[in-house]
Amino acid sequence: MRAAFRLVASLVLGLGLAGTVAAHEGHDHGAPPAALSANVAPRAEAASADFEIVAIARGAELEITLDAFQSNEPVENADIEIDTPAGILKPAGKAGGRYVVSAPFLAQPGKFDLAVTINSAGKLDLLTLSLDTRRPAAEQNAAASPSQSVSAGAGLQFASLAVVGAIVLAFLAGLGLSRFRSARGATAVVMLALAAAFAGATHTPAKAAQSARDVAQRLPDGTLFAPKATQRILAIRTRVTAAEAHAKSVELPGRIIPDPNASGLVQVATGGRLSPPEGGFKALGTAVKAGDVLAYVRPPLPSADVTVQAQQARELDQQISLLARKVERLTAIQQVIAKSQLEDAQIELKGLRERRANLERVNREPEPLRAPVDGVIAAANAVAGQMAEPSSVIFQIVDPDKLWVEALAFEPYELTREASARLPDGRRIQLAYLGAGLADRNQAIPVQFAISGSARGLRSGQFLTVFAKTSEARNGVALPRSAVLRGANGQALVYEHVGAERFAPREVRAVSLDGDTMLILSGLEAGKRIVTQGAELLDQIR
Repeated sequence: MRAAFRLVASLVLGLGLAGTVAAHEGHDHGAPPAALSANVAPRAEAASADFEIVAIARGAELEITLDAFQSNEPVENADIEIDTPAGILKPAGKAGGRYVVSAPFLAQPGKFDLAVTINSAGKLDLLTLSLDTRRPAAEQNAAASPSQSVSAGAGLQFASLAVVGAIVLAFLAGLGLSRFRSARGATAVVMLALAAAFAGATHTPAKAAQSARDVAQRLPDGTLFAPKATQRILAIRTRVTAAEAHAKSVELPGRIIPDPNASGLVQVATGGRLSPPEGGFKALGTAVKAGDVLAYVRPPLPSADVTVQAQQARELDQQISLLARKVERLTAIQQVIAKSQLEDAQIELKGLRERRANLERVNREPEPLRAPVDGVIAAANAVAGQMAEPSSVIFQIVDPDKLWVEALAFEPYELTREASARLPDGRRIQLAYLGAGLADRNQAIPVQFAISGSARGLRSGQFLTVFAKTSEARNGVALPRSAVLRGANGQALVYEHVGAERFAPREVRAVSLDGDTMLILSGLEAGKRIVTQGAELLDQIR
């Protein structure tokens, strides 16, 4: 019995190894094509001047993605009809330019010719394509699906182990299971064989097909495979390039300055001690009107001046007293004197009283500091009790809606009126050229521009980069700055949309055209679809 048991165990082991070897041979049969890092579903694509479609077979369903050819924007609410070997199908629209319809004929491997009629926004188009489901879709994208060969090997192993189990059962039946101990050992062998069979069954072709998924990836040749679902997430947008003549622009460092016609300085005419107005000093950013009192300055009086003014006050008081009595006497006898005598005395008395009042005012009334223009307080240097020197700036008033930009040019460029600027946070503003100075400022020429449109969010003193256009022109392809990336080697590059789900990097030579645009001078031809939005995210695909 022990010899029989060893015979059965050897048979089980031998057939199990044979199954394993057969699976390995099936997996390595033939040279596999260049592989993607993951499976993709069977698919086909077609394009016209208006539309681009991708047809994807997902089991017994057919999925269509519809995009505008030039911009790669999803086309929604389109009327689509698909002429298939099984008849006319009308897919239901989903979000994001997806259309899905049941197609049972796709469950069987084969090559199916499809004609897709598209009617959207007055545009009618007919696209034809051929969807092949006989081989893994990864092969259609220059890739292989190793999971199928592994599943085939697992299936063969399962069949071999099932035969082993049957042989063992027949062998035990022939022996009659005469002894309990031998029967228990044989049963253990049968259970081991069945467990191995079920373990191999977990990798059936059906489960392998279910594990297939569309994954964005970078191919060995450097191009990118990005399924339409990934393009939707990354919001990929494209533009068809055109070569045109553009005015050459120069890049200048600059900063924002107040408009001298809408700003002003509050300065002290004579030195003195500062005191706040009613309500206190105004805070930075407070809106003020021309003429508003912002502070007071009380000039200090030396002791000698105080003595002189006191003496002048006593003399004036004495003169006023004498003249007042004279006016009283003349008033009493005005019937017998000339009227001119009384009038002259009254005028002289009035003048003396005004001089006395002015002398008192100089000692007591401070000098008011008033806002010269409407605007907001941009700078303040006022503290109660502070001694202010003559001509010192206490407040700066700026109109935030009227600002200029001053840039520094290191060559005498012939600039046109068109210009723009880019802030460090990426914002872009339009400028209008005003003029350039002739004086040298640290070996640079000051150039001034006015900010066109709203200056909301801008502050005097902010630094920015000015892009000023010159009268010189150059030919090239204009692209948004977001389309031009910097490669690992430092070379500028863009991504060309070479297929519905394929993108290829192109090295280019680019210069700044303005705050939002780069000019491609070489490395890119006209008529190519270039990624203008989402290029940086697309470049992260590995």
